[in-house]
Amino acid sequence: MAQNNGYMVPVDPSAVVTVKKKTPQSSRNWVSINATGVSSALDVDKYAIMHRVQIHARDLRILDPNLSYPSTILGRERAIVLNLEHIKAIITSEEVLLRDPSDENVIPVVAELQRRLPVGIEAHHGQGDGDNGEDDESPFEFRALEVALEAICSFLAARTTELETAAYPALDELTSKISSRNLDRVRKLKSAMTRLTARVQKVRDELEQLLDDDDDMADLYLSRKLSSASSPASSPGEPWYPTSPTIGSKISRASRASLATVRGDENDVEELEMLLEAYFMQIDSTLNRLTTLDNHRNQLIQLELVLSSGTVCLSIYSLVAGIFGMNIPYTWNEGHGYMFKYVVILTGTLCAVVFVMIMSYARYKGLVGS
Repeated sequence: MAQNNGYMVPVDPSAVVTVKKKTPQSSRNWVSINATGVSSALDVDKYAIMHRVQIHARDLRILDPNLSYPSTILGRERAIVLNLEHIKAIITSEEVLLRDPSDENVIPVVAELQRRLPVGIEAHHGQGDGDNGEDDESPFEFRALEVALEAICSFLAARTTELETAAYPALDELTSKISSRNLDRVRKLKSAMTRLTARVQKVRDELEQLLDDDDDMADLYLSRKLSSASSPASSPGEPWYPTSPTIGSKISRASRASLATVRGDENDVEELEMLLEAYFMQIDSTLNRLTTLDNHRNQLIQLELVLSSGTVCLSIYSLVAGIFGMNIPYTWNEGHGYMFKYVVILTGTLCAVVFVMIMSYARYKGLVGS
């Protein structure tokens, strides 16, 4: 009830606006998968995650689904921060924290992690097969990273296949019949292809950047850094406080350099390099498929430009023929039959010159290939 000029007026229930506070449920939805493949749901805030895996707020912000960040693979002192499309994960030497496990694209990744992560544990207990001995020797973080890379490469390859399935028939139909409907269909496919190409390019660039920097690859060796970091200054009982990421990176690289000097291990990133190269070639193949599709579309556009230019030039010829073909008794039209051949030759030459000028201008502007 509401009071208006001394009278009680009933309030319409449909007019009441309920203000709902945004719940941070999506930012608290995590799943933890340990080295035995056992998963457990986590409903914790970002500060608990930061202290659990010992990363900083700016690294965790990369995994925020409400923010737009490019594909990123970051190596920190005790964790790998992974942001690859829908796969947003934190990998440590003992567990994998995956964000939004209820997402339809993330559910297969969780199942694959549960299936493949326990392989190393079986090998240590003597239960693994001899054929899988080489795979079992891989560190836990590399097995988890391989699952994530395989999932994202397969996902982008599947999206590319779907786009090719829809694009090639549309382009063929545009070749046979140029209409507004076919042009609009190709335009929409072009927009989808541009977005997908940008996504594939970002993943490829991130893998290429890692392969070009041995220090960045060495930062992903969490098990090695953990075994070499046993010092009185880092006892397990001491609390962790966020310090400068730059200082932590310098300490990590200094300790790694000293360890490599003691062991004489110069090729300490060979295993990870082979892993990244395999998926770099796969994502590069996907990018080449998109490039080929784009080139096919560009060839059709060039063909359409040539045909349109020829149509314009022939319309000039038709205009001249239409003027002289009018059944009007002009006085100058009598007794000049010998001019027919000159009109035909000059008009044809003019049309050819116009066509050459149009194509030269289009080639100068880069609209057609050289």
